[in-house]
Amino acid sequence: MGKTSDLTAVQKTIIDTLHKEGKTQKVIAKEAGCSQSSVSKHINRQAKGRKKCGRKKCTSSRDNRTLQRIVTTNPFKNVGEIHKEWTAAGVSASRTTTRRLMKDMGFRCRIPCVKPLLNMKQRKKRLAWAKDKKDWTDAEWSKVMFSDESRFCISFGNQGPRVWRKSGEAQNPRCMRSSVKFPPSVMVWGAMSSAGVGPLCFLRSRVNAAVYQEVLEHFMLPAADQLYGDADFTFQQDLAPAHSANTTSTWFKDHGIPVLDWPANSPDLNPIENLWGIVKRRMQYARPNNAEELKTTIRATWALITPEQCHRLIESMPHRITAVIEAKGAPTKY
Repeated sequence: MGKTSDLTAVQKTIIDTLHKEGKTQKVIAKEAGCSQSSVSKHINRQAKGRKKCGRKKCTSSRDNRTLQRIVTTNPFKNVGEIHKEWTAAGVSASRTTTRRLMKDMGFRCRIPCVKPLLNMKQRKKRLAWAKDKKDWTDAEWSKVMFSDESRFCISFGNQGPRVWRKSGEAQNPRCMRSSVKFPPSVMVWGAMSSAGVGPLCFLRSRVNAAVYQEVLEHFMLPAADQLYGDADFTFQQDLAPAHSANTTSTWFKDHGIPVLDWPANSPDLNPIENLWGIVKRRMQYARPNNAEELKTTIRATWALITPEQCHRLIESMPHRITAVIEAKGAPTKY
């Protein structure tokens, strides 16, 4: 009761208000619900203009600006490397102080977002594609069967280097890694529509045009029957060499299946990418011992995907297209 640090902000306000009104310390203590000595100490502290006690900061504002510049310039360095560079600039501070100041500045150590590299030509094509599809309705998108391949690793622990960034900087190019190829692992082909998901296909060899057409014959067509029945649909695929081969185009023509035109390097436009992400997050604590156990886990997790989840992802297509237009063809948050 005798320490002013025990006083709440409300009590301090009451004391200051009643003191200005000329009330005695005894009356103020009764009204504020504290001891008279606490009232006396608080009033004396205010009168003397004493500042809050505490250890003097070991770094100056200039030192802090130097630290912020180092982190901003090299966001993929770890704390030890940042601390070494900062102290090399003449600052005397511990590694703990370095970490604490970085946290106070708003930096957090996060796994960087991975986005594909896009050249200017690809961005222009993405922008043109988005503008062409901006008026499509949910009903039109529900007639599209989205497909994609994805790799699954036996171990999900190695997620690469982390990045120091502030809140809201996840999509800042400075804080992102560029993806070129997936690490070797189990390759899976899948398809989805607003009605749900189709059967998975585990690819045992490199996907060329012949292998891909076998996948279409034995997995895509059954998925179409399952998801659309006798209704018409449009098939979506990316521009992988096996997908864009002349023999593959002939296969689609022979089967009377229209293919949606698709911009290169645009996984952010494909909702099945988000579906792969859901499956991998659900599997993050799974520890399969071999490829067969991994496949079993993937199948079981894929089977838990509901039509409602798929429908929500398909409904996001207008938002994805708007984001591409606003970004002028650059990669988006999706």
